[in-house]
Amino acid sequence: MDYADLLSRLEIFFSEVCYSALLKAVQDRDALVVDFSDIEKFDVDVADYLLEGPDEFFKASEEAMRNVDVGEELESQIHFRIKGLPESQVVSIKNLRSKHLKKFIAVKGIIKQASEVRPEIVLATFECRACGERIMMLQEGQDLTTPYMCECGNKRGFDMVERKMVDIQRLEVEEAPEALEGSAQARKIGVYIKNDLVDPKFQRRVVPGSKVVITGVLDDIPIKTDKGKESKRRDIYIDGNYVEPIEFEFEDIEVSAKDEERIKELAANPKIFDLLADSIAPSIYGYRDIKQAISLQLFGGVRKVRPDGVVTRGDIHILLVGDPGAGKSQLLKYTAGLAPKARYVVGKSTSGAGLTATVVKDEFMRGWALEAGALVLANKGLVAIDELDKMSAEDRSSMHEVAEQQTVTVSKANIQATLNAQTTILAAANPKFGRFDPYQSIPEQIDIPDTLLSRFDLTFPIRDVPDKKKDTLLVRHILKMHENPEVQDPPLDTEILRKYISYVKANIRPKLAKPAQVVIEKFYVGLRGKYAGGDEVSSVPIGARQLEALVRLSEASARVRLSDTVKKDDAQRAIKLLTDCLMQVGIDPETGKFDIDRLESGTTSTQRNKIKIILTLVSEMQKDSADKSVLIEDIKAAAEEQGLEDAEEIIQKLKREGELFEPKHGHIRRV
Repeated sequence: MDYADLLSRLEIFFSEVCYSALLKAVQDRDALVVDFSDIEKFDVDVADYLLEGPDEFFKASEEAMRNVDVGEELESQIHFRIKGLPESQVVSIKNLRSKHLKKFIAVKGIIKQASEVRPEIVLATFECRACGERIMMLQEGQDLTTPYMCECGNKRGFDMVERKMVDIQRLEVEEAPEALEGSAQARKIGVYIKNDLVDPKFQRRVVPGSKVVITGVLDDIPIKTDKGKESKRRDIYIDGNYVEPIEFEFEDIEVSAKDEERIKELAANPKIFDLLADSIAPSIYGYRDIKQAISLQLFGGVRKVRPDGVVTRGDIHILLVGDPGAGKSQLLKYTAGLAPKARYVVGKSTSGAGLTATVVKDEFMRGWALEAGALVLANKGLVAIDELDKMSAEDRSSMHEVAEQQTVTVSKANIQATLNAQTTILAAANPKFGRFDPYQSIPEQIDIPDTLLSRFDLTFPIRDVPDKKKDTLLVRHILKMHENPEVQDPPLDTEILRKYISYVKANIRPKLAKPAQVVIEKFYVGLRGKYAGGDEVSSVPIGARQLEALVRLSEASARVRLSDTVKKDDAQRAIKLLTDCLMQVGIDPETGKFDIDRLESGTTSTQRNKIKIILTLVSEMQKDSADKSVLIEDIKAAAEEQGLEDAEEIIQKLKREGELFEPKHGHIRRV
């Protein structure tokens, strides 16, 4: 097929097959978007021409659209956009080769980085300095093309007098996690989009973290050597024709009528919660409460947006703290493998920018670009963070906004943006001294600030405690797996579990029934009422964040049952999980009472009362001291009179925290 024949057929296509769509595009001053299957149904040869010779095809299509009578003169070019390429034309980024150059292809991936929108010259007019002749040059490559020679013979001295410009943006697209094999590194490719694809109304499609299918022409650009010369090696990029969002989250998994029937059968099973727990990492023995909590985490609570704009997250965050070799990493990896949109990261090799987002220098566009991190890339999915304690304090601080507000705000260079990060967090941490100590608080054992700890709905300790009965069952479980590695099949396979969660997230939004509200209220008010004190600083067994956690867990329980109502049993299940956590990490060892501050800040109410006594004694004794310092022995003696026997320990704690200092040996004073 020659160019004239192609032009003729395209004129028929635009005037007969998609005339109404073209007319609307002209009226709306918008692009004409056509599905590839429509072209293929019209003429297979035209469709093949598009795939093999896209440059000529789009040149002919622009001319053909101008030749079609649309009732008015086209003031500007209508851009022809094509989507829905067959799977044979969808190429994995890692498989792009020289044979694909100058071909029309499609790639799937996640937008990792998006540059600023910048103008680019597409048509330039040069004037010869010798004779004044004007020469028009089409600008197609990366470098500005100037005339080689004028008709008058002049080879030098051309001035650009006119230019036509379009807006252009560079995207960096990387392979989606589910497309990777094992621990393979995700490959990336640059994509250039222009004209209507960079309009403000289109920008929401190209936000970092969005999963997309991009159609376009694969092209190459020269790689410069260190001396600035053109190398024989080439880099590749895609000249983007269309960007189509394809967010594959739990809600997007296709659930057939047969699947729906199976899901309803499972939900009606009275042992469904046990089945779900047994389906989480079945090769790891035990941890029933943790597995049940993780199963509820996958179903999640209901996200709510109040009329005043306040958002209450529905995602449940869980932290596992415990002994090395106890299976924390395996639990994280298995859970991340269940979610179609999930990321597994390790704290030591992860930066704050790698978790949230950052602004980076774009060498191609000579500007700044917004680059998304794991928590943004897994928006509406799950991020498993292993070795959370190994992250630096600065990097960890970037998680605060994500964990509660579920957004990432970036204000760097000249870019101000707020990205969605509606992400469920499952994290694991190791104690500083190797093994978990039940007599020390969580903040004392792991290097995580209390402001971040308080954002986890459930914190589970994982301990390796010698127990003959449990050890026997564990050994038999492990040996059985070695005898027959394939014997450990979960009650619910991954496929049906994903579809179950998908169906729930798309259809079930339960509301708290009155009986459930009464149960939660009675538990919350009753527990806090037990610890109401007088003048002393009383312990706070649970706070408002634990109340929100109870609601989320109750909603998740109702969603498992496919119920639109959170019932009494759901609330009781949530209370049991929270109580189990508090029993292990939220008990004041000196009083035996619940104290949420032991979990979140590491300082119980008993310790706060002791601190109050020591600070008061120091302040009073300083008044009678000329140099404002007090003998430590005097403080200890006065404290013992008030029944405080561990004054030395409290003084050392206050010195570490900067409340007291030692101006000279054996003396202290308040800062």
